[in-house]
Amino acid sequence: MNNSKVYLVVFLVRAIYAGLHITSKAALNGGMSEYVFAVYRLLFATLFLAPFAFVVERRTAPPLPFKLCFKIFLLSLFGVTPSLVLYSVALGYTSATLSSAMTNAIPVATFIVAVTFGYDLIGSLNEKDCSLDSNEHDLWFVLVMKVSGVLLLLAGTLEMAFYKGPHIKPLNHHVLLGHGGRETNHPHTHSSRIWVLGTFLMIISNLTMSLWLVLQVWSLQYESNLTSTTLQCLFSTFQSFFIALPFERDFSRWKLGLDTGLVSVIYCGIIVMGVAVYLQSWVIDKRGPVFLAMSTPLTLIITIVCLYFLLGELVNLGSVLGGLLMVGGLYSVLWGQRKEQIDKSTPTEVDRKTSLDVKENGVRQV
Repeated sequence: MNNSKVYLVVFLVRAIYAGLHITSKAALNGGMSEYVFAVYRLLFATLFLAPFAFVVERRTAPPLPFKLCFKIFLLSLFGVTPSLVLYSVALGYTSATLSSAMTNAIPVATFIVAVTFGYDLIGSLNEKDCSLDSNEHDLWFVLVMKVSGVLLLLAGTLEMAFYKGPHIKPLNHHVLLGHGGRETNHPHTHSSRIWVLGTFLMIISNLTMSLWLVLQVWSLQYESNLTSTTLQCLFSTFQSFFIALPFERDFSRWKLGLDTGLVSVIYCGIIVMGVAVYLQSWVIDKRGPVFLAMSTPLTLIITIVCLYFLLGELVNLGSVLGGLLMVGGLYSVLWGQRKEQIDKSTPTEVDRKTSLDVKENGVRQV
């Protein structure tokens, strides 16, 4: 039951992020500044989370020492803030389809960062006796499955980047929203130089997101996850504001109107930064950062489905094939993690002998 709950929460997180790519691009296409967009989504997230954090955790939250508070500040400075600002700028230079596809590089980057910091994967090989027995073969099987999953994810990302293929005609031309027959990606509307710059910035944004996923172990030392998430949003609001000031000195660009920009800011601020970030922290606390990052391909799949059926966008064959490769990589990693959990919960031969000796010694003492 607990595993089902974790999977359901992960799927919900990815569905929220699919809406992020679609609504964010709509706001930027409507003329909203990329830097202002990043500030407002963080501000709305802080205003949304602060009352909940105060009401829910004001009595249970432990004291927050200055050292831990400073760590959360650094976590925002090197994780949340640059990731969101760079994402907004890169999305303005590219497209929603590319941004959704590029986020699939996060599992690969998180895998490398996690191993570098000694979390997950290979570290599990050191947790058990590495003598030649059946358990060692199981551990190497887990390692092979995880590495294979990462390679499949990378292959799917590269396939989508370099192969578009023919468009798949919609089965139903009476879409719920928008008009059928449109493409989600128009690379020729941007100069090649701007497109390359946006792609490069998107890669950096994903790298900082990977670093944030792994280094959240700092904030998770604080038991109140909601308060920790609120503090990260608060710190990032001020940080992104001072970053935006040199680029947007005309305060008329900071005005919000009754348009897609306001809708997107509310959605990204409250649903994405408020709800999704808190759910991510919960998943990381339960299963670790690599597990969460490996579910990233679901965002692309959900995005394609929504664009195809709701907005009537044309979907190319390359997106479908790349999505299939990413799903294979996702389930390969999940299979490896499942096998690892079963091995950890199953007592080894040494554990059984130790337990038997303890029982015998206890009987003899009696």
